[in-house]
Amino acid sequence: MFSAMRNAGFLNQLKLWALVLTCLCVGVPLVQAKDSLDWQQEKNTVAAEITSWDLAELLENIASVTGWQIYVEPDTKHPVSTKFKNRTPGDALRLLLGDLSFALLPQKNAPSRLYVFRTTLQEATQLVKVPQKPATKVTKPIPDELIITVKPGTDIEALAKKLGAKVIGKLDGLNTYRLKFEDAESANEAKEQLRTDSSVESVENNYPITRPEQPDMLKAGAGSPINLTPKVVPDANRIVVALIDTAVQPKGTGLDGFFLAPISVNGDFQPGADEPTHGTSMSEAIARGMTASMDGKPESKVRFLSVDVYGRNPTTSTFEVGQGILEALKYNPSIINMSLGSYADSPMLQTIIESAHKQNVLFFASAGNDPVPNPTFPAAFPDVIAVTAADPVSSDRNSFRLAPYANYGSFVDVFAPGRYIVNFNNRSWMVTGTSGSSAYMAGIAAGMLDSGGRTSSQVEAVIRSSFRFNSPR
Repeated sequence: MFSAMRNAGFLNQLKLWALVLTCLCVGVPLVQAKDSLDWQQEKNTVAAEITSWDLAELLENIASVTGWQIYVEPDTKHPVSTKFKNRTPGDALRLLLGDLSFALLPQKNAPSRLYVFRTTLQEATQLVKVPQKPATKVTKPIPDELIITVKPGTDIEALAKKLGAKVIGKLDGLNTYRLKFEDAESANEAKEQLRTDSSVESVENNYPITRPEQPDMLKAGAGSPINLTPKVVPDANRIVVALIDTAVQPKGTGLDGFFLAPISVNGDFQPGADEPTHGTSMSEAIARGMTASMDGKPESKVRFLSVDVYGRNPTTSTFEVGQGILEALKYNPSIINMSLGSYADSPMLQTIIESAHKQNVLFFASAGNDPVPNPTFPAAFPDVIAVTAADPVSSDRNSFRLAPYANYGSFVDVFAPGRYIVNFNNRSWMVTGTSGSSAYMAGIAAGMLDSGGRTSSQVEAVIRSSFRFNSPR
């Protein structure tokens, strides 16, 4: 179950979710948050904490973790409510099934069979279908590119010429370069050569990151206005929140006074004014998060720094995201939000984030919208707060459920709302996804820093504990 928000001294829980629900303006199906069953086959122990499962959900979970073939008597009903630890499978079944009868029969060279019934074993004829596991998600590399880090003093142009490649990108201060080859075969051959080159520190693939989806225009409905104004402060006192994203349109949001001069690492692109970009939508999500954690304080010393890593292109890459982070760090940001990602790890990107985090920069990233448990990057890096989307349960605002589109899994750290309305040029747009969840949580952190009294590390600790996510699947 998702943990309830705590630390009421910094955030009034009911006020926060009242604001969230005000922003939604649309209905979503709400169900009770799921509980947990920990069945350790290799240790022959079972633990459970369940308050809201029915028999079908229980048996599906047991079949999934044990591999047993489970048969149940048709039309059998049994609400499951129990809590225990370190029980044997036999004891666990008695506690889980209550007054129902069962028989567990081992099979030779086949899965064991479990029969669950009210009357007789012979009536347990309905096979419990095991839910299919989500397909593994994979991001394929850009086939004709490599990222290499060389030792100081290495002539990168000479090395590239030797490999038949061109240098098309550089990360300042890291001796890291982006090389482009004639084709995938040439890149693969060069990768093998570079592994044994004494002048090369590391070599890895460059991976594409798809442009996040645009918000959907609404024919009716409007989000509540954002009651924030930029407070005039010296540059050294401002709190900079960097958005590694698509380009942002400051005009039309009502937040134009919060924006610093934008940065682009992928060409000079000026979006039109007919619809908000993804980056523009994320800036409003950040602002809404700020209002939720500033307790009505109207003035803010937060400033938004737009770092466009897409330009006109349908994709960016791990290299360009790293480049964008390095450019943002020149402005001493307190927070960097990355509402983007892929399923490809990048040691280069992790190194950049780890180094910045040691300098008290807070990182937030979206978990993804597939929904699967596979880790996404940069969200899955240890120094990044991975944010998924959840909806409040209407009957109990201390409980939440995973949004049906949202990724989950052990790599996810916290949850936040993932659905809200953006106001842009006097029209309304609906944003749905973990992108908004990440930006909203970055705004919560920014508001907490703006309110004073906490360091970046203290803010991170409060967020990780107060909004903690436990995967419900």
